[in-house]
Amino acid sequence: MATALLYGAYGYTGELTARFAKARGMRLVLSGRDPGRTAEVAQRWGMDHRVFGLDDPRALDDGLRGVDVVLHCAGPFSRTSKPMVDACLRNRVHYLDITGEIDVFEACAARDAEARAAGVMLLPGVGFDVVPSDCLAAHLKERLPDATHLALAFFGLSSVSHGTATTMVESLHQGGRVRRDGKIVSVPPGSLSRTVDFGYGRPRATMAIPWGDVSTAFHSTGIPNIEVYFPARRATRVGARAIGLISPIVASGPVQRLLKRAVDARPAGPTDEQRAKGSSFLWGEVRNERGDVRVSRLKTPEGYTLTADASLTIVKRVLEGDRKVGYQTPASVYGPELVMSLDGVSREDL
Repeated sequence: MATALLYGAYGYTGELTARFAKARGMRLVLSGRDPGRTAEVAQRWGMDHRVFGLDDPRALDDGLRGVDVVLHCAGPFSRTSKPMVDACLRNRVHYLDITGEIDVFEACAARDAEARAAGVMLLPGVGFDVVPSDCLAAHLKERLPDATHLALAFFGLSSVSHGTATTMVESLHQGGRVRRDGKIVSVPPGSLSRTVDFGYGRPRATMAIPWGDVSTAFHSTGIPNIEVYFPARRATRVGARAIGLISPIVASGPVQRLLKRAVDARPAGPTDEQRAKGSSFLWGEVRNERGDVRVSRLKTPEGYTLTADASLTIVKRVLEGDRKVGYQTPASVYGPELVMSLDGVSREDL
């Protein structure tokens, strides 16, 4: 019988995903590095569990024994992805994660040949980062096959989990990133802005952010120029530019520790009520050299709800043999209609 292992099971997103799996009748092996917390969450949802850290390759290999696919939910993935990917390649286990970090996507893409040789699929970004936006990008590419420029935007995430917030803190000093002529390049934070109509309320001012689609959408569509935007008022854009000017200070140990203590003092993530009431909105635009433009929008459930749904949907498909070896994106494996198979998703072409 094929086996899926969820690593990071006692984090906010990991436990939410385990709860969704229980409701669907899916059995996962729940795992993490803390014995007490791992056992507690496994007992709560009636699943088997394994305890191991990511700093011991032998323990990792033991932990993956008999496993067919890993769903890695323990961030920040800039630190945790590589050892898990290493172990998956050594043990010929398919790798999924819920990252939104550009560098993690690029690191996995660089290991495409290794993954193909091992017969392993490396598919990072199987949650809100980046399933809906990746599928939206692929859909727009189908609408305008000769597109040369892609812009994506999203909003509607409720409060963020500790893992997401920690990732944001660690990347504050890095500034903006976009793709130009196929290459990922840095831009000053807050320097790119545009007004976006998400189809909900008034059009919103947004600014470019270093979101995962700057990496993944290129692999999914081949479009060489990509920007991703998030709503930001003028004061936010000014603040972003100020952070760019003091980035060495923001990256320093004392400031990072201070910001992370503030993260730890926050709630672990949105409540069930917040998730149930929440929605997310995505917008995408492509254009070609002639100036032709296509625009599409998505409305989805709240981001963490979608992450649990999307990641488990993909786990199930992998266990059933529906997969491609090598580095992949959600749309490169399952096409733009993957997002439309998830609960509560609607799409509009303009």
